[in-house]
Amino acid sequence: MKPVAISKPSFPEIRCREKRLPIGSKVLIMGVLNVTPDSFSDGGQCLNPEVAIERAQQMIAEGADLIDIGGESTRPGSSYVDQDEEIKRISPILILLRKLTNIPLSIDTRKAAVARMALDLGADIINDVSALQDDPRMAQLIQESGAGVVLMHRQGHSVTMQKAPQYEDVVGEIKAFLSKRVSMAQSMGIPADHIIVDPGIGFGKTLNHNLEILGNIGELLPLGQPILIGVSRKAFIGTLTGKPVGEREMGNAAALAAAVWQGAHIVRVHDVGAIHDAILVAQALRNSCDKL
Repeated sequence: MKPVAISKPSFPEIRCREKRLPIGSKVLIMGVLNVTPDSFSDGGQCLNPEVAIERAQQMIAEGADLIDIGGESTRPGSSYVDQDEEIKRISPILILLRKLTNIPLSIDTRKAAVARMALDLGADIINDVSALQDDPRMAQLIQESGAGVVLMHRQGHSVTMQKAPQYEDVVGEIKAFLSKRVSMAQSMGIPADHIIVDPGIGFGKTLNHNLEILGNIGELLPLGQPILIGVSRKAFIGTLTGKPVGEREMGNAAALAAAVWQGAHIVRVHDVGAIHDAILVAQALRNSCDKL
């Protein structure tokens, strides 16, 4: 696998309201904080606000550059969560965490009402697994707020997406989809330097699809947008290693190191401490090859 220099978009940072995230100078680590009862790997663990805040602070201490808070599981087979329930789960965590840290806070939601609440409470980024498709109000909200946004590829919806995902050219189709969604976001007034893209590992993909995506991250670099990769604890890691959800750190590290080697800009992980050093080493090795 040939190393690819991290593609530096025409902008050196992602703008998310008043905050800035450097792009290219280092690989950023997004720590996952799920305040849900049914997320596939950590459902129920952080429902208590005090526990959630302690976990967030631990991830920050371990090297997280931003925290992604989710109040609705979007795992395969998950059910829709009412927006009021999602707000009830997220708001107390966001209120407390915003008082304790100034690092960018991302909200994993596809609902504009939830995003509006989160932005009012100090969130900086909206991580939308539907790439602004599920709620027609989302794009305007992000544009008006100046928030950053993650546009993710997903084939189908949570309930059915893993039943029979099919592609003729998985990488090419993802690239075309993300290109269209980036163009749509920009047409709605969201600047390019507010947009991050995510190929959506595990969201309507088989094991072989996931491997093909991870082996060809460089094909997404011409999009000109920072690339976020989320593989943390996912089923394909378990299939490859035979390990249960809580024991997939080494598999996660290997997949993310390969992604960083090829130019990924941001990695989304549950186990920040376990992944941090692997990311540093992978980036140093790639940077060394760039200088040869």
